[in-house]
Amino acid sequence: MDIDIGINKKDRAQIAGGLSRLLADSYTLYLMTHNFHWNVSGPMFRSLHLMFEEQYTELAMAVDTIAERIRSLGFPAPGTYAEFAKLTSLKEPKGVPAADEMIRQLVKGQEAVIKTARGLLPLVDAADDEPSADLLTQRMQVHEKTAWMLRSLLDGK
Repeated sequence: MDIDIGINKKDRAQIAGGLSRLLADSYTLYLMTHNFHWNVSGPMFRSLHLMFEEQYTELAMAVDTIAERIRSLGFPAPGTYAEFAKLTSLKEPKGVPAADEMIRQLVKGQEAVIKTARGLLPLVDAADDEPSADLLTQRMQVHEKTAWMLRSLLDGK
């Protein structure tokens, strides 16, 4: 069945492609955050363990919302590790870094997701795709706040 939501198919395809990159970045950040939750150690263990759990839980909900927007635009959402690996701008961590390095890597991951979302805004604005613009704005707000909170843990280090 044809989709007629006021956005032409070419624009919907480009937006879905951008959202697929956002989904891949978000899922990769989810995995990284969950990994660090499991493996963090040191004097800040309890606070970081709980903080990382809050962050990966929020990301788990976010990936579903992003995937559903892609589907609403009429395209399949990527959903395999192989697809995510091709689409993501994030690099996987090597080994189990120290807690401070985990925080630094998560700040970079949060910032990468923000850049991916921000890069898609001109396209969704040009297509008058308000639902995608709203989703992107909400994601940027969450990631900017999370990056700030993580950076605050490194003040003076």
